[in-house]
Amino acid sequence: MLPDQVSLMKITRFFMMIKKLLIVKIGAISDTHDDVENTERAINIFNLMKVDHVFHADDYVYPGMINLFKKLDKEIKFYGVRGNNDGELMGITKQFDEIKNAQFLNEFGKLNLFKKIGVYHGTNSDLSGSLLESQLFDILILGHTHIKRIEKMGKTLVLNPGPLNRDFFSKKTNDGPCIIIYDEKRNTAEFVDINSTKNTM
Repeated sequence: MLPDQVSLMKITRFFMMIKKLLIVKIGAISDTHDDVENTERAINIFNLMKVDHVFHADDYVYPGMINLFKKLDKEIKFYGVRGNNDGELMGITKQFDEIKNAQFLNEFGKLNLFKKIGVYHGTNSDLSGSLLESQLFDILILGHTHIKRIEKMGKTLVLNPGPLNRDFFSKKTNDGPCIIIYDEKRNTAEFVDINSTKNTM
């Protein structure tokens, strides 16, 4: 084998290794509204599925809910924004400061990770629409509407996991609280039912 071929193979292997390191998995959660049990179920699933980042699109309501996210595996980075039902700004900030690998993004977050990610609770529907129309983001994570959504709009993948609090669902339907898992390697986004036995064992 020629020296140039050997060098090319080494370079190719190096870039393949870098690409593998950049392949990540994220979790999205929203509108927990003081539901401790469902939040703990969601955190357990995030840990089991070995996500790299968790984004909370807000409405914790009681700031102490944020403290539950200390149970995320230490390798997982946690991000959250503020919603219309989160009046205690100082309490929220304090809770985020107490969690290692956590970042409070206030009302809107713009992150350049493996992709350009925007996080907004969705309080102002016009602003939500403008963020989407801007096409500035590869992934836009929203909450507030309590309507589940995984939709590609132009270049932007819109993720809204819907409410995690059980009180927003009728017992007469099969619908229930979910989180979203986005897998960069498979290029897929899927709802995960937090009450699914296989995901909470």
